Amino acid sequence: MAIKVTNKKPLTGNKRSHALNATKMQQKPNLQVVRLEDGTKVRLSTREARTIRKGQESKDVENLEETA
Repeated sequence: MAIKVTNKKPLTGNKRSHALNATKMQQKPNLQVVRLEDGTKVRLSTREARTIRKGQESKDVENLEETA
């Protein structure tokens, strides 16, 4: 079971047709299960997962620059 980290919730509102009929709708966040470096599974939005991945890549680049 993955740990839920994000507080994102579905957006609710009305779909509007050309005739201005109102129909209830929801836009759900894009939650994905991501495995972190320490092996834990976490449920994140794709934007948060991308931010974490970018942070890990920048650390890798810094480590390469230090060794070179």
